Amino acid sequence: MKKTAIVMAAAGLLLAGCGSGAPRRSTPSPDPATIHAAPPVPPVPAVPAATAAAPGARATRPAVAPVTQGRTAPGWWHPSNAGPDNGPEFQWELDHPLSSGSTLDMGTGVLNAAGHWTARMGLYDIDGILNPASTVAALHRQGSKVICYIEIGSAGNYYSAADEGIAVSYHDQLEAAGDLGDAMPGYPEDYLNINAPSTVSIIESMIRQQCAAKGFDAVEPDIDDSYTDDTGFPITEAQNVAYDRALGSYAHHLGLAWGQKNGDNDPAFSVALEPTTDFLLTEECRYYQTCETVTPPYVRAGKLVLDAEYTNDWGSDAAKDLGQFCAADISGGIDGTLFTSALAGERHPCQ
Repeated sequence: MKKTAIVMAAAGLLLAGCGSGAPRRSTPSPDPATIHAAPPVPPVPAVPAATAAAPGARATRPAVAPVTQGRTAPGWWHPSNAGPDNGPEFQWELDHPLSSGSTLDMGTGVLNAAGHWTARMGLYDIDGILNPASTVAALHRQGSKVICYIEIGSAGNYYSAADEGIAVSYHDQLEAAGDLGDAMPGYPEDYLNINAPSTVSIIESMIRQQCAAKGFDAVEPDIDDSYTDDTGFPITEAQNVAYDRALGSYAHHLGLAWGQKNGDNDPAFSVALEPTTDFLLTEECRYYQTCETVTPPYVRAGKLVLDAEYTNDWGSDAAKDLGQFCAADISGGIDGTLFTSALAGERHPCQ
């Protein structure tokens, strides 16, 4: 779902927002032992050059850069929950193109639950289409890893083809292929037929053109558990797992780490995905008391688990809110941060 997170409290189900210098310590370069070998990356088709929009405006795309940008060797990042903070300082900003000149966007100058100031982030999760390769490169220069947010289980007509730097927008490609299903409640989006080869091909193109070509380190795949919803298609959990694994394998082929997004109500989903998935991003697993359902396979494997909690539910006093969930996240091997559901830059980290 694009941009803003909402909560379907009556159903007890979180519908996620889909909807940016050293932290107290700099995130080191990954240990070579944590880099997995990947096969050669296929060439990326050229796309038209365009001019990037100013922060807060609809962005247009620059030419797609080579897929090796931002990486020194074939392989992919293996995010870990190692260290006293259970992972890096984390900023999640999806509302608009990230501005390196904005302290709010960059997530710096804030106090964490322990009273320490954040000077630089170790990890950013930003919109893969809104943000150009130059933004990813700038974040790499300050020593940060960068995750590419894209939607893989639904599609909204948010961007033009010019925005995406391609001849026909991904939404229009999916519509022409007959891959759009029922409307998603609360959003101008339609679910995808994830069992259709055309869906797989189009989403792989998005991963290649918007994430790999811009030099991102990893992918946040939003709506990766649509089998739990009324999509208009007969999607089973096993089919959803196969779809996610196929896209994850393709991302690895391009040198990208691959994540799991939510799946909080079904422990079997995490168990099935974790062996081939590099990290987990869960929204409000403390608020909804689902952390013990979704996170254990990743914590046991020493993989990065990001818990995004929202002020919209916990309350307006950030310090008090952090006191209600941070201790459990810290002791549980989880990297927790408090955000507003707008995901517009404001953040309050546990560590």
